[in-house]
Amino acid sequence: MKLKKINEKLALALSENGIQTPNEIQKDCFGTLKSGADAVVIMPSKGGKTTTIVYTVIQKLEKAEGESTRALIMVKDKEEVLKMVELFKKFGNYHDLRVFGTHDKGDIDYDKNHISLGIDVLIGTPTKINAMFSSAGFNMNTIKMFVIDDSDELFKLRMDAVVLRLSSSIEKTQRLFFSENLTERVEVLADKIMIEPYLFGVDDYEEDEDENLYI
Repeated sequence: MKLKKINEKLALALSENGIQTPNEIQKDCFGTLKSGADAVVIMPSKGGKTTTIVYTVIQKLEKAEGESTRALIMVKDKEEVLKMVELFKKFGNYHDLRVFGTHDKGDIDYDKNHISLGIDVLIGTPTKINAMFSSAGFNMNTIKMFVIDDSDELFKLRMDAVVLRLSSSIEKTQRLFFSENLTERVEVLADKIMIEPYLFGVDDYEEDEDENLYI
C-alpha cells in the first residue's frame, strides 16, 4: 500500500490482500494517526474504516511487547469483533502482535485469563470491556491507543458513558474515533476526552496551518 513511511512488511501484507492504493481520507490521516495525535476520522460505509484502524495499530505497535494491553479497540457487536480479529491476522501476517477479541456472548472468566497471559491488542464490545476492566483490575495505563469504531452508532446507544469512564482511567494515550457520521454526541465526547483532535473526512471545516482543529 502506497502510504508515506508505512512499514514495509505491513505494506506487503496489505498488497497481498488486494489493498494497494489508499483512498483520499486514508492518505490525509495516515501521518497524523501515525504521529500519535488524537483524531476523529469520518468515513462512509465500505470506505475502508476498519482497514484503516487495523493497519494504523499494526504500524504503531509493530511487535509483541510486555504483558499488558497496548491498544484497546471498541466495536459495536460480536460480528465486528470477529471481523477485525480476522483482519489483524491478514494484515499482521509479518508481525507477531498478540490480538484477542471479546464480546458479550463470550465467557468473561476465560477472556480475563487469556488477557492476563499477555496481549498487545484487545478488541471488544463496550459492555464486555467495561465489565472486564472493572472487575479484573487490569492496568489501563499501558494502553497507548484507545480506539472507538462506529462511534456514532455506539454513542447513539449511550455507550459514550462507558467510553468516558474507561478513558478517564488512562493517564496518557492516543484517542481515536472512527465514524460514518459526525454527530453531536461524537463531537461532544471528543471535546471532553481528546487533546486538540484533528478531524478528517469532513469538508465543511476550517483549516488552520498552525493549530490542530476541531469545529
